[in-house]
Formats: sequence, C-alpha cells, structure tokens
Amino acid sequence: MALRQLNALGRHLALAGFMGSGKTTAGEAVAARLGRRFVDLDREVEARAGAAIAELFSTRGEAAFRQVEEAVALDVLSGGEPVVVALGGGAVLSEQTRQHLASRAFTVLLDVEPEVAWQRVGGTERPLAQAEDAFHALHRDRQPLYEAVADAHAPDVDGIVLASAGVHVEVGAIDELGELVPGDGSVALVADRHVSGIHGIRAQVALGARDVEQHEVPTGEAAKTPAVLERLWTALRIGRDGTLVALGGGSTTDVVGFAAATHMRGVPWTAVPTSLVGQVDAGIGGKTAIDLPGAKNAVGAFHWPVRVVCDPSLLTTLPEEERLNGLAEVVKTGLLAGRPLWELPEPEQVRACATFKAGVCLQDPRDRGPRNQLNLGHTFAHALEAAAGYALPHGRAVALGLLAALRLSGLPDETRAVEEVLSPERVRVDRDAAWAAVARDKKAERGAPRLVLLDRPGRPRWGVELPEADVRRALEELIA
Repeated sequence: MALRQLNALGRHLALAGFMGSGKTTAGEAVAARLGRRFVDLDREVEARAGAAIAELFSTRGEAAFRQVEEAVALDVLSGGEPVVVALGGGAVLSEQTRQHLASRAFTVLLDVEPEVAWQRVGGTERPLAQAEDAFHALHRDRQPLYEAVADAHAPDVDGIVLASAGVHVEVGAIDELGELVPGDGSVALVADRHVSGIHGIRAQVALGARDVEQHEVPTGEAAKTPAVLERLWTALRIGRDGTLVALGGGSTTDVVGFAAATHMRGVPWTAVPTSLVGQVDAGIGGKTAIDLPGAKNAVGAFHWPVRVVCDPSLLTTLPEEERLNGLAEVVKTGLLAGRPLWELPEPEQVRACATFKAGVCLQDPRDRGPRNQLNLGHTFAHALEAAAGYALPHGRAVALGLLAALRLSGLPDETRAVEEVLSPERVRVDRDAAWAAVARDKKAERGAPRLVLLDRPGRPRWGVELPEADVRRALEELIA
C-alpha cells in the first residue's frame, strides 16, 4: 500500500484547531513564507453570506451557517492552486470537509489549551465563546475530530513550516525512528561507514523489527560516485512497500536519496542527517545526486523524503572541522534570512535553518525560481571543490564562496562577518580548472554563470549575470 503523502508539496495546507488557537495569524505568516495565497475560511463565509458570523448565527441559526461553511470549504479545497487555508473551529464537523481534507490537503493541528483559548476569545463577539463551561465542553467534543483530520501537530509558525515539509527536529529523535519513519513496511538502513559505528546500533534498535537490511557507504564525497550507487542498487532487497533510511551526512543523504528515486523506479526514503550540514541544509528539500569527474552533483533527481529526522544531539560527536563545515551553511542561511542565525545555540540553529530551507523548498520544489537563492556562494564553492578533486571540505569551500558573492554584492560589513565567523583561507587549486568548473555549474546558461547576490541581508537576487572578468577576478581572489 502506498504511503499517504505526509507533506504539503503540491497540496493545500490546512490549519485546523479550536477557537483562539491562532490559525489566522499563523496562516498569514506561513502563506508569506511559502509564497502561497492565504484563505481565511471565516472571512470567505462572511463574504459569501454578506453578513458577519455573529449575525448569521443570530438570524439564520448555526445549521444554516454550517451549510455555507461547508460549501465554501469544499470550493476552496477543490481549487487546483495550493493555498494556505485557516479552517473555522467547527469546519471539521462536516464529513464532506473531512473527506476533502484527507484527499486534497495536508492538515496541521494548532494545539491550544482550552484555558488559553478562553483567555483569548472568551466573551468576544464569537457566538460559541460566551459561556466558559460550554466553551470547555465544546473543546472536549471537537478534539477527537481535530485529531482525526490532523496529519501533524505544531505549536507555532516554524513548527507548521517544518511539519508541512515533513521535517521533524527534536533532541533524541533518533530513538523514535520506529514511529517517525512513516508506514509499517520493511526498512533498509544505509549508513555512512563512520557514522554506522557511532549511531548505527542505536538506529537499528529504534527501528526494531522493521529494519531488515543494513548497508554502508563511504564517508564524505567518496559516497557520491556511480560505482557506490551501483553497489547499492545491487545490494538492496526491499520492495516497493519498503523504505530506505539514510543515516549520515549530506553525502549519504544525497546518494541514498538518489538510490531511493531510482530503485524499482522509486521507493520512499527517510533522511536522518547526522552532520550540521545535513541538518540545516543538505538533508532537506528532496535534491539527490552523485558527482561526476569535475562536476559536483551532476547527476541526480528530485525525490522528496517522506520524513527528515533532525536530532541535534547527534552533533555532539562531530569533529570540529565538520562543525565548521555546517556553520558555513548556517551563515549562508542567516544572510538569506536577514538574521544572524549563527549566534543561536546549536539546536536553535538547526531548527531555524531547517525551517527557512523547508519554506523555500516548498515554495519552489523544482528549483526554478526562489529556491535558486540557496545557491548563495555555491557557484564558487562547487568550482573550488571540483578543481580540488573533492578533497576540499564543503564548508571551507562555501565560506570562500560566500566571500566572493558578498564582495560582488558590495557588502563589506557582511564580508567581514563571514571572515570573523568562518575564518576562510584561500586554497591551492588550478585556476583554469576552477574557472572551467564555474562554466559547468548547473545554474550557468550558455557557459555564463548565473549568480546569487544580496542587495542586503534578507534580500537576495538570483540569476544575476555579471561581466566575465568580474566573476573570474572574484574566483581568483579565493585561490592561493
């Protein structure tokens, strides 16, 4: 049996919850992050009926109001363009609405304690918020319906965005893999050879009887080769009802995700990134790939994981060099978001960066527009990595790439911030080989690179073409 889609990719995002749970406020913020139209069901009902909800209740009665509410909900959920819709507190009373939510939407339940909800809306114009005892009884009656329609729960806007992308961030989450990996079919656990010795047994214990086969791949970019991929294809025994679980850094999730996209023409997979790079960037968004000589991530597929499990506690075993690799992606995300995310404690860095990337990728899952911004500094970084034969750590390359992008953007303050936080050092690579790799960048058009620059932090521009001499000069300033 195919897994139910557990994200809002290409589907409406519906926010359910009791009165006073904050659905409208949260919905407006989430819609802005996802680049979607926001629909407040109560406002749509009032517009169609030509009267305020309180007036509808008093003049026509609740039954008539529910009829209008159901009709509007079905119209909204039948639309083809994915929207963010804040449901009325009682919209889930309609069986037809519940059916449409199941087939056309990803529904997130905004949890709220009834005492808090009463403080927010008790005694207002809301018809069903006039008596506290009745209010609490109504909450108890409706809670099972909320639970029935919910694909996920969330406490805040960031939580909604993460849930909508199928991303779970929690300290200790690796011990919950048995519940977090969707479905009940068999699992093939594929781990980075080094990570397997540290966290492999813990993951196997958590997966329990579902874990029917284990495989290892090399550490780092050495995993992302056609030979490794072929060995993995040959070794896999799970069928289409099984799930691949990738345990390791960004290279592991890249190659395992690509194997999942192609094994039996596609099977579900779950990413369990164990590096900071993986948790804040590489494991999120469904990009999978392997490298070819001189071209990083040259062959791959978009294959969205059914779940991404980010456990910040796994980062405590990272060597300092690997932490610095990830910090470069944190700085990149902070520049794009317009917030110094690198100043947060590490678990908060993970949640904030994962939220930002999840929102951008949901907005542009095929990398045809806004998702391009995530390439900030990476045209230069990938070129340096390729010229170094992939011996250059990704984070060190990204740090240098950010310098080039910020210099070309004319942002000296941000350039100094990157120098202070990441301390990038120029690398020794062949200049011509690096420049040739720039021309082969996936974002290049007719051999001319298309760059991501910043007008200011939080205001990226992508698809920027600059004079070749300026780009080459920026690249060569990174080379010793």
